[in-house]
Amino acid sequence: MANTIQNNRIEADIVVCGGGPAGVCAAIAAGRSGKRTILIERYGFIGGMSTAALVYPWMTFHTVEGKQVIKGIGQEIIDRLMAQNASPGHLRDTVGFVNTITPYHPEVYKILAVDMLQDAGVKLLLHSFVDHVQVNGDRIEAVHITTKSGKIEVSAQVFIDTTGDADVAHLSGAPCLTGRDEDGKTQPMTMKFRMRGVDLPKVKQYMMDHPDEFYKKTPFSELAELPLSGVLGFFKHWKEADLPINRDQVLFFTGPNDDEVLVNTTRVQGLNGTNVEDLTEAETLGRKQVMMVADFMQQNLPGFERASISQVGAQIGVRESRRIDGQYALQAEDVVGGRRFEDVIARSGYPIDIHDPSNKSVTAAWVQGDGAYDIPYRCLLSKKITNLLTAGRCISTTHEALATTRLTPSCMATGQAAGTAAGLAVEYGVSPQHINVQELQNRLRSANVVLD
Repeated sequence: MANTIQNNRIEADIVVCGGGPAGVCAAIAAGRSGKRTILIERYGFIGGMSTAALVYPWMTFHTVEGKQVIKGIGQEIIDRLMAQNASPGHLRDTVGFVNTITPYHPEVYKILAVDMLQDAGVKLLLHSFVDHVQVNGDRIEAVHITTKSGKIEVSAQVFIDTTGDADVAHLSGAPCLTGRDEDGKTQPMTMKFRMRGVDLPKVKQYMMDHPDEFYKKTPFSELAELPLSGVLGFFKHWKEADLPINRDQVLFFTGPNDDEVLVNTTRVQGLNGTNVEDLTEAETLGRKQVMMVADFMQQNLPGFERASISQVGAQIGVRESRRIDGQYALQAEDVVGGRRFEDVIARSGYPIDIHDPSNKSVTAAWVQGDGAYDIPYRCLLSKKITNLLTAGRCISTTHEALATTRLTPSCMATGQAAGTAAGLAVEYGVSPQHINVQELQNRLRSANVVLD
């Protein structure tokens, strides 16, 4: 178990900063290696974008053909949620964008994640915000956090940045990038919200009666037998409403209750999620858009006549912000070509999915070959800071490749890899850059991670 706080200091072997799905999986993997591990999270609960921003459902653990390529701790979380009736498991995606999506109950997940962290011996520090990184040469010595108890110094041998915004990497002086190469613009932010009182059988019937008003990949031939899991379309209704929101369709997913949907339709563009003034404006604009969209749906969409808002995200969802400029940047052609790497530490079958920074469009490109691509270990490593690993949204990729690695199951997979690598580094007394990658791969395989 990690040490307790004494004289505003605490030390561990491994410190994970950021309690989203990547951070949870990283901390569990590190804790299971037997190393003293601390997980630092700024909110009073675990889950990151999955809970604070209502990112739902998790998509996807499978290729477009239905082969599961992400397992490990991520699948263990699903299994345990299913045992508590808090997830139906992997369902067919009735939007048709991917093969499967995975609904879950976020409130149960908040508790389950903490239970798994505690079982792994991880010390959890909530309400803790990293505001300074203490560096000596090419190594981080400690992170400083602001808490209700005042400033606390947290030292360790290895640090893992799972903040989503590469906060630790940025504060350490590690080179980082933001957005696309030509102008630094990022994918838009979205304020997500839930509605209850939705007549989902009526929605489904309308889809079957009016297929031309919905996404072309919707599996209409199977829709009568499949549970409705997601909807993309209502093109006519959306166009007629002419709301001041720069997208061209309605997107929502069903659950976790049988009259409930999660709406992913607002769009806030042109603002930087790591700039406090931009983020403040985004939060305000996002909440105003929520009210517009909810009113539009209640007034215009079949099945929503008795629906009302039941929850809005605690914060706006950020698709893209800072990422490290690492030892290798995953490329769009690596993803689309289904490239294999000798230092693979995770696989993914999610397509490139770019919500345009400026216009209404979403650009998609599917993975060829066997439907999955490799994420190499080098994407987790900084060029400058030798005892820093990254996982989740801030690993080293291009703007285009980030549009697939940012999805939650991929973040879980890179998190488990980073936590396992950190455990190896501490065990052998080396930096993460110098561990034996083949041994890392063997340990991941033994933990039910798919690498082949």
